Amino acid sequence: MNAKQTIKSFSADDFANALARHDYEFKRGQIVKGKVVSHDSFGAYVDIGGKSPGFLPIEEAFIGSAANLAAELPIDDTEREFAIVSEQDENGQVKLSIRKLMMVKAWAILRSYQEEGQTFNCRVVGTNKGGVTVDAEGIRGFIPRSHLVEKNNLAGLVGQSLPVTFIELDESRNKLVLSHRLAARASAMGKISRGLLINGIVSNLRPFGAFVDFDGVSGMLHVKEISQKYVSDINSVFAIGDAVTAVVIDVDESRDRISLSTKLLELTPGEMLDNREQVFAEAEARLEKNVQKLWNT
Repeated sequence: MNAKQTIKSFSADDFANALARHDYEFKRGQIVKGKVVSHDSFGAYVDIGGKSPGFLPIEEAFIGSAANLAAELPIDDTEREFAIVSEQDENGQVKLSIRKLMMVKAWAILRSYQEEGQTFNCRVVGTNKGGVTVDAEGIRGFIPRSHLVEKNNLAGLVGQSLPVTFIELDESRNKLVLSHRLAARASAMGKISRGLLINGIVSNLRPFGAFVDFDGVSGMLHVKEISQKYVSDINSVFAIGDAVTAVVIDVDESRDRISLSTKLLELTPGEMLDNREQVFAEAEARLEKNVQKLWNT
């Protein structure tokens, strides 16, 4: 062999041809890793190891909107994952998404909450005639008005964090329907016990008694538990919207039923009919005097 060897030059064309022969089979749906290399007014360019950088549009950067993409995704050596959401164009460039990955993760978190029967918090972001829209782990959800504890001032709920549970979760249809009322009731039921003194509002009247709303739940004040004196017409005692102080005398979680009594606050028969404001004002002291009657019921 000749000691003197000829070194073959490697031109720009040779490099381009070698690059073209390299197999960059980027496909839609693929997860790749890359680093942000530049920004423009429409998004960021990401080095994912291809012959062209991938492009991350601003609308695909986050689930919400980023105030400053360059600040959120700076040009540095930090490598992160991206989902490919388009096939390669004629220049070998693909469109990337972080939002898609975040959505997949968010739905997985929500499914785990549902499977575990877990109550979780979401933030109210808007209202419509049927209820409120919420941000649940980044997913847009809906709480119908009938499943809100506060039904009359929906605008006042915007910005608030509400505990919720599931009515419907359908990822294939991008549908998430939640209930604040059921979550509030479940939480309240866990805190309510026999002998508890509650303050509520009469929400409905029936011949057999009054429904009293308190702490996100509803209890039944039976007509026989209003007073030690006989009550012939409940409408002569209460009206819808009246404030009521009562004693919890039974909690039946299996039947989702709470029974209340104001009769136990009377020191003499008929006080609830003649001077209920005084009975309610002295409720705590009166219950202490009648505690033995409670445990004998």
